[in-house]
Amino acid sequence: MTSELIYKYLSNEASEQEVETLFEWIDASADNKSQFITLKKAWTIAALSGEISSDAVPVIILKPKNKILQYCKYAAVAALLFGLGKTAFYFSERTKTSKEIVLDLGDGRLEYFTAKNQTTLVNDKGDLIARKFPNQIIYYGKVLDQEVLYHTLKVPYGKRFQLKLSDGTVVSLNSGTTLRYPEQFGINGKRNVYLTGEAFFEVAKDKQHPFIVHANEADIEVLGTKFNVSAYPENSTVNSVLVEGSIQMSEAVNTSNAVLLEPNQMATWHNNSKKIVKKEVDPAFYSAWTKGELAFKDTPFSTIAKIIQRTYDVEIINENSDLAKQSFTGTINISESSVENILELLKRDTPFNYSIKQNTITITNIPN
Repeated sequence: MTSELIYKYLSNEASEQEVETLFEWIDASADNKSQFITLKKAWTIAALSGEISSDAVPVIILKPKNKILQYCKYAAVAALLFGLGKTAFYFSERTKTSKEIVLDLGDGRLEYFTAKNQTTLVNDKGDLIARKFPNQIIYYGKVLDQEVLYHTLKVPYGKRFQLKLSDGTVVSLNSGTTLRYPEQFGINGKRNVYLTGEAFFEVAKDKQHPFIVHANEADIEVLGTKFNVSAYPENSTVNSVLVEGSIQMSEAVNTSNAVLLEPNQMATWHNNSKKIVKKEVDPAFYSAWTKGELAFKDTPFSTIAKIIQRTYDVEIINENSDLAKQSFTGTINISESSVENILELLKRDTPFNYSIKQNTITITNIPN
């Protein structure tokens, strides 16, 4: 009877009550948990071989603090985690140097954003340049043909930020992101900004002045549109996902190497091969972070660990041989979930030990 319920659950056919009953049984003893894991691994192998339809793969919804959907915390165990490799994952690269959001004004001055910080920025003539808020900065006006002064905004791990550029373009910045942009855009020329990290752009239309995002070795050029760009320095790719309008991604040093995107498409620049690959995607999946969610689809734990590190400002060292290459699909509500919540949910499927020392989390195997 228990085996039948497990297979029913793995095939997404179990009711909410059956799911709760199953996990009560799993929690009752170590033998029960071991039996569940054994059956699930066998089911996973069958799914990979094509004996089970991929439509039956359950989806994980991580919302541990949501009492209305409390049963969803148990659904974490249903995540289909592929692979049992022995390669450990270790990620220690940190791009942040400050706990606060920092604005470099380009003339030697630094501005910091704090919870109670609300001021204005003016130039040496006393003209209003921008208004600062705790989680946003809004720029005003355009300059003439004089030299453009660039500002650099740095968002540390654990924080997100939004700014409105002088042309009306709105940019949402994800954790661990740096954006360099003009204090005010000039009358002549293109609107150039430089991105390291991830940002969602809502570009103001201006046919006379194309907007160009320079990201790693790729350029993304638009006139007016909504799109997401991910270009973290530890990755060898740059991804651009189009929500609305049209954009062109090209190689920075070879503009003839380019692709044009339509809505619901993603272009990926590969540093190693110097190629740009285009495919159809669901844009909502890639912009979920702007709404306070992390979305995964068959995502390796190694990648998830990097995202968790940036989002929650922690360092993860994974020495667990079972967890290292596994993947899962699901969503995490950032404000409702802590790192501990996520780890405890993952432990239900793949048992492991972990310890937390300051902001470093070490994941290890459970001794035999």
